[in-house]
Amino acid sequence: MSTSEIHEEVARRLDQAGQRYTRGRRRLIDTLLSLGRPVTIREIVENEPELAQSSAYRNLDVLQSSGAVRRLPSPGDFDHFELSEPILGHHHHLICLQCGSIADMHLPDEVEEVVDQGLAAAAHDAGFFAVQHSLDLHGYCAGCSAPAN
Repeated sequence: MSTSEIHEEVARRLDQAGQRYTRGRRRLIDTLLSLGRPVTIREIVENEPELAQSSAYRNLDVLQSSGAVRRLPSPGDFDHFELSEPILGHHHHLICLQCGSIADMHLPDEVEEVVDQGLAAAAHDAGFFAVQHSLDLHGYCAGCSAPAN
């Protein structure tokens, strides 16, 4: 999606939720786009100093409720935020257990297809109707050391 298409989609989602696409919300979306990875509130405010942390939290809650933004829990008290999957595209995450960083991970299409088939079969066997999946790997990033065994 182009930047203008993303803004149109966010505006549409907000409108469906009975919310306006304010200048502050637009700036949050622009910041998420420019950083291009899951980020914390602190990172958002550092990169867009005119956004007050309290209004950033409120606006992220509205954007999350409308389905435009996704909150990713991370170790510690630093949730990360990114554009939602319908906007950003399907992907997974690498989550560091030590520093709490989160990085996007994209699987090759053929691997994603095998994962989808396996998960659909498991869901069917359990009488479960799945609508989406997420795969997050928890471990240690290159900057952090895994604990000694």
